[in-house]
Amino acid sequence: MPVEEEGRKRSRKKKSQEEEPFSLKKEIISWIQIIVAAVAIAMVLNNFIIANSRVPTGSMETTIMAKSRVIGSRLSYINSDPERGDVVIFHFPDDLTGKTYYVKRIIGMPGETVNVVDGKVYIDGSETPLDEPYLPEPMEGSYGPYTVPEGCYFMMGDNRNNSMDARFWKNKFVEKDKIIAKVLFCYFPRIEMIK
Repeated sequence: MPVEEEGRKRSRKKKSQEEEPFSLKKEIISWIQIIVAAVAIAMVLNNFIIANSRVPTGSMETTIMAKSRVIGSRLSYINSDPERGDVVIFHFPDDLTGKTYYVKRIIGMPGETVNVVDGKVYIDGSETPLDEPYLPEPMEGSYGPYTVPEGCYFMMGDNRNNSMDARFWKNKFVEKDKIIAKVLFCYFPRIEMIK
């Protein structure tokens, strides 16, 4: 019996080989279809679901180190508004071409007044400074006050003494529709969640 079964298997294998001879043309078309599908999926992901950005400077250290790459979610603010403390990718307001992306932390919310006194951030004249455990060192200097227009946000880097952030921009506020994504994690040079 085993000999007969082996013979049948060989016969079936021979038949299938006869029915479907190798076709270079079909193989190439198959690979092209796979590549086109992969490119289409990548474009949809990158344009509608995620944002991939490089942080070239140390302005966000130690939360995000210089030359790191981060992934953000484009879907984070579809049904909700950005919150204070979120690290976001946005269009740099002083670049009128809209091609420059920045990564900073939201400090001032719409309608608030942000004042920096002796390195501490105060919101709306509060007696208590903002609690900012993510700062690598105490900030130096006093800035402001800045009154954030409705629908806009005031951004600052975590490495305040080495960050060219909203304190130094000509257009100091970022409109909500210029925020591209909320940063979720860093994937290069190491993988870590961003808080």
